[in-house]
Amino acid sequence: MTISRRDFLRLSGGVAVAGTVAAGLTPQDADAAAKELRTKGATMTTTICPYCSVGCGIVVHTKDGKVVNTEGDSEHPISEGTLCSKGASLYQLVHNPKRLAKPMYRAAGASDWKEVEWDWALDEIAKRIKDTRDRTFKVTSKAKIKEEQTDGTEKEVEKEFVVNRTDAIAHVGSAALDNEECYILQKWLRSLGIVYIEHQARI
Repeated sequence: MTISRRDFLRLSGGVAVAGTVAAGLTPQDADAAAKELRTKGATMTTTICPYCSVGCGIVVHTKDGKVVNTEGDSEHPISEGTLCSKGASLYQLVHNPKRLAKPMYRAAGASDWKEVEWDWALDEIAKRIKDTRDRTFKVTSKAKIKEEQTDGTEKEVEKEFVVNRTDAIAHVGSAALDNEECYILQKWLRSLGIVYIEHQARI
């Protein structure tokens, strides 16, 4: 026996109603509970998940300009309503009591973090990146390679190559970045001469 998704939802609804009746709830009580849904009266907008390049569909419910719910779009041809853990938690981008709103800084040797302003934090990061890059930037680097001689034999010789890089800075990307942010970030990191570029999903 095969059952469609729509039939499954209908069957589930019927079981839920039967359960409320068995629990002693009247249809009026069940109706009152249904009216408390946070999506009731909300504006429904379809959009695309901002994370990876799969392009899963998201339905966003808003009330008075505020997001009240996000869920997978069952009508979307790619994801058909399914979402990964990042897409499913999209609501928390807007509403999460544990989300930090300001940068935190812990000075060298200190045990506690303190809240700092964005301007100070960005200036400090830029200053430290520039200082590290200026101290460690290499224009050329020597390496040993095997070079074929006129008599057909190979000889190991040391040659100097232009590298324009710094080995003192590494970067770990975040899975919360969207495609456009990753593109710009990659361009910026390469322009600094950083070669150790990794992503958290591979670690």
